[in-house]
Amino acid sequence: MTYREKYEQWLSFADESTKAELEACTDEKEIEDRFYKDLAFGTGGLRGVMGAGSNRMNRYTVGKATLGLAKYLKSKNDGDITVAIACDTRLNSRTFLECAAQVFASEGIKVYAYETVVPVPVLSFTTRYLHCTAGVMITASHNPKEYNGYKVYDNKGCQFCTEDARNAIGFINDITDYSKIYNDGESVDTYVKTGAVEYIGEKELSAFIAEVKKQSLYEEKSDLKIVYTPLHGTGNIPVQRVLEGMDVTVLKAQQEPDGNFPTVKSPNPEDKAALTLAIEKAKEIGADLVLGTDPDCDRVGIAVKDGDDYRLFTGNQTGAILVKFVLEMRKAELNPKSTLVKTIVTSELGANIGRSYGLQVEETLTGFKYIGDKINKYEASGEREFVIGYEESYGYLVGTHARDKDAVVSSMLICQMAAWYKNQGKTLVDALNDIYAEYGFYLDYLDSFVLKGKDGAEKIQSLMTYFRNEGKSLFDGVEDIIDFSVGIRDLPKENVLKYIWNDGSWMAVRPSGTEPKIKVYYSVVDKDRDNADARLQAIRNKISAIVNS
Repeated sequence: MTYREKYEQWLSFADESTKAELEACTDEKEIEDRFYKDLAFGTGGLRGVMGAGSNRMNRYTVGKATLGLAKYLKSKNDGDITVAIACDTRLNSRTFLECAAQVFASEGIKVYAYETVVPVPVLSFTTRYLHCTAGVMITASHNPKEYNGYKVYDNKGCQFCTEDARNAIGFINDITDYSKIYNDGESVDTYVKTGAVEYIGEKELSAFIAEVKKQSLYEEKSDLKIVYTPLHGTGNIPVQRVLEGMDVTVLKAQQEPDGNFPTVKSPNPEDKAALTLAIEKAKEIGADLVLGTDPDCDRVGIAVKDGDDYRLFTGNQTGAILVKFVLEMRKAELNPKSTLVKTIVTSELGANIGRSYGLQVEETLTGFKYIGDKINKYEASGEREFVIGYEESYGYLVGTHARDKDAVVSSMLICQMAAWYKNQGKTLVDALNDIYAEYGFYLDYLDSFVLKGKDGAEKIQSLMTYFRNEGKSLFDGVEDIIDFSVGIRDLPKENVLKYIWNDGSWMAVRPSGTEPKIKVYYSVVDKDRDNADARLQAIRNKISAIVNS
């Protein structure tokens, strides 16, 4: 159907509030954007702006995804099927959770639903803990308040990877009649009464916390002072529980769950502005460390006291010092199977630290699900042992209690790491400078170019074609170009280009799997910081001119 035909179809079956929203659309471009495509699974599952339309997050697109997933699970499993569901603090998250629970139950699938909001790693853990067939997390991670999303997990607690996602989306695409998704007429309350939907909570969360605490590495007393902000998200309770005994001040202005995220433009710890209030509080009380977790508490950002001010660390910098700390604390346990896993757009600094401790290093495509998949494969084969995994976008995992990035365990270890260094008379800035002195200086940066709508999607495609066609002629000194779309090693094919210079510096270009963006990652290696800055700026300027032409 054309976008106009789909628009008219929705007007014929939708509930009154959805109809009113659609009828209020008078801009033809807006109607086209709402219906020119259906939301599809990307690196982070289903994610989009909330609103009416097939290209929006709403009760119908959630219902369609759930019904398709239910049919897929039934096609590959005999016997009883169970699903764990949780949600974050975003607007409509609880509604979408109930929609998913209702559809699963109508298909004869038992549902374990969290009664309160919890982080992504808790859902990942719970899927395995309760021996569920699959898991669903309603979240849009660190996106602005207009977004929500739908992540799907397998029975190991790992997000659906290539084969599962492809198969599931096939079943989802087979569902074309939205009007029949909720045709059984039963409410979630009815399914709760029959036992088809069972609410869970404290028991499962406590089991998760116990597993996180098993990863503790340093519990000596320290006068370290911490300011923590959950950015109105799910991290407040679990992070405080794993930091018990430490001097932690929780930022009250951002402590309460609120899907409007009223104190920040975007609840993303990668964004400097998201930690502004926490840094102000840290200055007020003289804290050593600022810690901020995103709404679904799978990412964590930090700012470190540096003289009279605070220095924000990048995901690559935090990852590097965390690798150093974990390996130093556990060096007696390391063996030839010990492995560090990182993504192809993550700096080589942490990997080189791992290699210096004798670790094997494996790379995955962008998306923590691929790191989780490596953990599953290691456990099945016994050929390797997972020690730490991380990505440049502020996601880290130590331990195998979850198969997704975990800001709860990361927060605990970052604070213990800061305490360990403080007891040596050092800050994390000192620790990072020590690493640069030993391994060389790495300057990493990410540019995200937002290109919305159908026109934006077409421009992203044309840009990827341009970068492929230009090849090595794009920059002087490019030694190699890796095109992951043709299949590299055992990695799934993905639309990513990586330019590698002859000195080990690199740049990677990829369309976002969850947002209307093209992302460009840079990693400049140089002995001199000023040289690195100048070179990075020159590369960024050229890329910006190409994208904006």
